Amino acid sequence: MVETVVQWRALVNWITNFVVLYIVRLLTAVCISGEWRKLHNEELGDLYSLPNIVRVVKSRRMRWAGHVARMGEGRRVHRVLVGKRPLGRLRRRWEDNIKMDLQEMGGGCEYWMELAQDRDRWRALVSTVMNVRVPEMQGIS
Repeated sequence: MVETVVQWRALVNWITNFVVLYIVRLLTAVCISGEWRKLHNEELGDLYSLPNIVRVVKSRRMRWAGHVARMGEGRRVHRVLVGKRPLGRLRRRWEDNIKMDLQEMGGGCEYWMELAQDRDRWRALVSTVMNVRVPEMQGIS
């Protein structure tokens, strides 16, 4: 009885993998001027309007930073955001990442904590980060 269940599960797994493989092949293939080719990840993302993972991470990081900035300086989590720099090599803090994200957008990073106090303006900025086109990384296709 146990051997039959194991064989049945193996067969179900094999069929599932087979179906998934061919569904993926069907969804990622396209015929252009009579020639079939596979779509690349960026083309699939554009086709199915998937958000870029870099933009998602940056927007979530900025959303969290705005939340913490509105909490006030007395909270422990605020110290995590601002942080102290240890001796030795300067490590990147959360605040440094936020400033870099704002600089990439072309916005000023000097007064981002004051900007975060206004929820509507900060939410608009975070959604702008989500919609900004991220330059492609070299060597990754």
